[in-house]
Amino acid sequence: MTQRRALPKICIALGLPDVPRLLEQARREADSGENFLEFRLDYLPDPVAGTRAIAEFLGEHPNCTILATCRRHQNHGRFNGSIEDQLKIHDLAIEAGARAVDIEIETAEVVPERCAALRTRAQLVISWHHFETTPPLDPVLKRMQKIPADVYKIVSTARKPTDMGRILAASRMSPKIPLVTLAMGELGFPSRVLSTALGAVYTYAAPAHVQGTAAGQINARQLRSLYRIDKFTKNAKIYGVVADPVRHSVSPYVHNRAFQSRRIDAVYVPLLVSANQLRDFFQFAEALPLAGFSVTLPHKRRIMRYLDHVDPLARRIGAVNTVWRKGGKWRGANTDAEAVSGPLAKLVKLPTATALIVGNGGAARGAACALADAGTKVAITGRNADRVRALARLVGGEPMSHEQVLLRHFDIVVNATPVGMWPNVNECYFNGKIPGEIIFDMVYNPLETQLIRRAREQGKQAIPGVKMFIEQAVRQFEIWTGETAPRAAMETAAMDALETRYSEQRL
Repeated sequence: MTQRRALPKICIALGLPDVPRLLEQARREADSGENFLEFRLDYLPDPVAGTRAIAEFLGEHPNCTILATCRRHQNHGRFNGSIEDQLKIHDLAIEAGARAVDIEIETAEVVPERCAALRTRAQLVISWHHFETTPPLDPVLKRMQKIPADVYKIVSTARKPTDMGRILAASRMSPKIPLVTLAMGELGFPSRVLSTALGAVYTYAAPAHVQGTAAGQINARQLRSLYRIDKFTKNAKIYGVVADPVRHSVSPYVHNRAFQSRRIDAVYVPLLVSANQLRDFFQFAEALPLAGFSVTLPHKRRIMRYLDHVDPLARRIGAVNTVWRKGGKWRGANTDAEAVSGPLAKLVKLPTATALIVGNGGAARGAACALADAGTKVAITGRNADRVRALARLVGGEPMSHEQVLLRHFDIVVNATPVGMWPNVNECYFNGKIPGEIIFDMVYNPLETQLIRRAREQGKQAIPGVKMFIEQAVRQFEIWTGETAPRAAMETAAMDALETRYSEQRL
């Protein structure tokens, strides 16, 4: 039987349509330091040619580990041959130097003795996939263990947060069984980051600059540098951002950099939660368990009903953006408000200032409450006249129409609307002169909005949205950890991420 050396923690899944491109990408990954690659032979028109590619590649990179996979189309692969043909390809892959082979349970159950023979020459991965949902996993695991193997791979599709929770729990609850556990899809993405720390043998990543073989895969560089998958432990505290959509969020860049800077054993992941899944999400959060999370659209108001305690200011604003667990209770606060008043207080005396809030949603409520509590005389304008009047009553402010605003002048103007946000980067609430001296735009993508650009051209002081983003994130970090936030590191991470994202969006 082959020597059972531990497999590396990250496997790069290479599903390319021809051998030259497969070899090119494999060499690129090896040159960047990755040493565990899956060759999806079923993606090739001639899988046998793929086995020769394994030998060629290992001749150049003998320290790499190759996992060979040739999944039949009946089991959601791309190979159209018989089971016998499939096993011959795996035989050739092992002869070429593959150290492991992945055979789906549907094949393994038909030819268990052939699988046992393969296992004498390479590590055997028995895999099970469900591309629709996540059924009960105990029967699946019992079914798979009837075939002796070195690794059992269980991959489902997450339709709700608790689906991902059950997938992650499988490795944690079965430490003596060598498992790979993943949930496909964007909702299941955190499983790719967390599974190895919770006991999984390895996880899968997409190759750099090439589409992965499953929904939700990201490349290994992001797993290592952004999520620090090699650094955090099974005892790490887990945080995240709850939103829908969530893929665009910059928060993972900022908070993971902060944890790294302070050498805290913690990780922060995006958590996709739809508007009707909050109750299910809290079941997932309790079971994982989550230590805390950020909250953004569309959940800032609705999430309050699931919390045991809400900070008085957040209750008044009617929105929570920061949640943490203390004494077994879920607690919520709003750090957006302080993130508005803090930067402005450095530029103007708020108790004697006047401010115009543009907007009437949750962000506007936070800004209006923060400034009114600081003694600022507040005016409110926006598209929905009824909501403008309601917000003005809440903070003792003045409701104003757009036409009235243009006849007045304020010390502060705060844009609390999405006007100017990507992709509508040429939009601006004010077409001409901006009626204020200090212009605060809550929009942070792009870094310089049309409003900020015009403010600077008009000689006004401008506060871009990234300042607010950093301020609220700093306060979140301090609530969660009790430590002083590494502000400079967090700001650098946010700027780098936003500049990269904006460059990608413009391509």
